[in-house]
Amino acid sequence: MKRSIGPSGPQGVSMETPRRTQHSPTAQPAGERRPALAHSRLLTTALVAVCGLGATALPAAAQPAAAAAQAAGSLAATVPPFYTPPTQLPDTNGTLIRTEPLPLALSLPGVDGPLPGTATRLMYRSTDSAGRPMAVTGAYIEPAAAWRGKGPRPVVAFAPGTMGQGDQCSASLALEHPIALNEGSVSVGYEALAIYRILSRGVAVAVTDYAGLGTTDRVHTYVNRVDEGHALLDVARAARTVAGASVTSASPVGLYGYSQGGGASAAAAELQPSYAPDVPLAGTYAGAPPADLNEVMKGVDGSSLAAAIGWSVNGMVQSDPSLGPVIDAHLNAAGRAALDRTSTMCVGDALLGLGAVSSTQWTTDGSSVAQVVDSEPRLKSFIGAQRIGTLRPAAPVRVVTGVNDDMVTHGQVRKLAVDWCGKGADVTYVPVNLPSLGEKNIVNHFAPLLTDQGDAISWLVDRLAGKATLSNCWLLPLLP
Repeated sequence: MKRSIGPSGPQGVSMETPRRTQHSPTAQPAGERRPALAHSRLLTTALVAVCGLGATALPAAAQPAAAAAQAAGSLAATVPPFYTPPTQLPDTNGTLIRTEPLPLALSLPGVDGPLPGTATRLMYRSTDSAGRPMAVTGAYIEPAAAWRGKGPRPVVAFAPGTMGQGDQCSASLALEHPIALNEGSVSVGYEALAIYRILSRGVAVAVTDYAGLGTTDRVHTYVNRVDEGHALLDVARAARTVAGASVTSASPVGLYGYSQGGGASAAAAELQPSYAPDVPLAGTYAGAPPADLNEVMKGVDGSSLAAAIGWSVNGMVQSDPSLGPVIDAHLNAAGRAALDRTSTMCVGDALLGLGAVSSTQWTTDGSSVAQVVDSEPRLKSFIGAQRIGTLRPAAPVRVVTGVNDDMVTHGQVRKLAVDWCGKGADVTYVPVNLPSLGEKNIVNHFAPLLTDQGDAISWLVDRLAGKATLSNCWLLPLLP
């Protein structure tokens, strides 16, 4: 079951994988939470406004689970039994394991049925970066709107942006509970706006929860490019066999994602020719993709999204447990507590509880986590293997970056576009130049998501409709 990256004896981090049957709430983290920064509060308010939906409290278990209680500073919340994978998995990637109806938080009556459509919760088989089978959860939404393009109804495999690392943070749960409060954990379903806008164009949507985000058998391997790319391509496969779905193996597929989702869609785009040639990929939107994790770790360090460093490190240890002792040798007690705490955090409580923390507070010698990675060949090799841009996408890609984004840093996104152009890919590179609101202000990262969203969806729908696009690689030297 889930790995608990918590203190264990004098070395602090256990490399064993404790078992726990289900998430249960634990006590509040030891020590006082840091006060929220003003821009973190503003962002949280903005996300609530974007969703336009009320807060929901998910059910909590009456008693804490013993294993979770032993993890000092961790947060956990109950998720439905649906999210616990079976012992045996199917043999084929994209095969459905189970489904159930998914009630959408916002569903309105329309001419052709409830808007935006009919949702189904999914669990399906995929393969992780070590070649092991894994169960992944997600959702499929059959739109009420008609597809007005030629050919069969297309589907967008939707890669959510950063949701957190606790199972209660998963995107499929967020469609049902857009603002969920659980024992100090705050899950925010801010991707609903983009999902509903895609559905309104008559395009089906298949959302992945990623590896370990929802499913209770492993920690979410945050920004692991192979895990995320595989999970996204396999949810497109799974959509074909959902009861009542109008999409088929002939349906054009689009990939959509921003931030963490942009990295997942970018990774999936370049993995598709080898991993999923049966997925008829028409186009990919990759907004603010973390293509170079070493640069991104430096960008988020000390920002309101500093928890992302903890999520990344926890994911590294989940992917390769032998890295645990290497990391632990550099951590102090605060660092070990931070890793444990972030392993069950959602983005809402991360913004409010760990905003502006520097990872230099987590290490024995005051080095940042990025410096620790640089100093350890095995860690550096693992992070280097996450680099996106080494393979050529076969279908058109639209790469978007905020010029003043210094968290998921602009330079490394532009480098991704340059790398793909150099390999002959069909790239539409879009730099979004908005005024900077200050150093490491999360609004600089978040604002392009909203300002470009309409154009991004229109571009992707055009690809799904079979319309040609023209690469602007030739213009890249003149663009920021």
